[in-house]
Amino acid sequence: MTVEVVAVTRKIGIIGMGHVGQAVAQQIITNGYTDDLVLIDQNEAKVGADALDFEDAMANLTYHTNIVVNDYAALKDADIIISALGKISLSDNPNVDRFAELPHNRKQVREVAEKIKESGFDGIIIAITNPVDVITSLYQEVTGLPKEHVIGTGTLLDSARMQRAVAKGLNIDPRSVSGYNLGEHGNSQFTAWSTVRVLDRPIKEIANDRGLDLHEINEEARIGAGDVMKGKHYTNYGVAAAAVRLANVVLNDAREVLPVSNFREEYGTYLSYPAVIGRDGIVEQLQLQLTDEELYKLRKSAHFIMQKIAEAD
Repeated sequence: MTVEVVAVTRKIGIIGMGHVGQAVAQQIITNGYTDDLVLIDQNEAKVGADALDFEDAMANLTYHTNIVVNDYAALKDADIIISALGKISLSDNPNVDRFAELPHNRKQVREVAEKIKESGFDGIIIAITNPVDVITSLYQEVTGLPKEHVIGTGTLLDSARMQRAVAKGLNIDPRSVSGYNLGEHGNSQFTAWSTVRVLDRPIKEIANDRGLDLHEINEEARIGAGDVMKGKHYTNYGVAAAAVRLANVVLNDAREVLPVSNFREEYGTYLSYPAVIGRDGIVEQLQLQLTDEELYKLRKSAHFIMQKIAEAD
């Protein structure tokens, strides 16, 4: 009996090849996470140069990746599209307010989403573009894709910043810290300390004994982008790692629980809340046992996001 083996080709599109997009592409190409990669950017010279630079690297890499440039039609059979478009400088946004990016990014996203729709794409969209909760909502609205197929990186990055801050205080690896930051990927997000465990104990049980200032750590996670922005005027590696992790969870149908921006019916908006993620996007939504204070903060954050979505329409 002959068993026919059908090869499955993996395909990812990246829209926006600025600092974030190129960091995402570099991780994907270096690690061989996809067979075909579609790179799209308004700056044709820049995206063409990136493609050539990546092709020059191929002879010294373990994996080969086929690269296509500025062809929306090539997105039709893509598994995932990652939106990394957007451009704003620290001088334009001294307070690191992600909503300062909305007027510019809203117009671009609507145009891009229409082109994605026209291509016939029916995979998973992962939005990095800020303000990510509003932008994720816009992508879903314009493309008409199911809500569970349009996901934002959300507080996956903020949660990582919290894990990093806690881990430094305890001199352990950040992967040994579990728990979530919830709500907006922005100034109204917060660390849900009731979800955070470290050294196999709830963090509130050991915070005083170990000299951890939870308020200070919450602020570090909430405004962590500011320190990076002040140093180099943009952030890219942290959020790129979050987006690539999310993409791999989708590609591999890993069914991993991650705090990403997903549509929550009870709040009527996209916001970050842990969900099981797999090949079909949001496979299952969790229901956390939050404290009254945390529920209040989450509702307040949801209301803020809804206001901004209404302003974007």
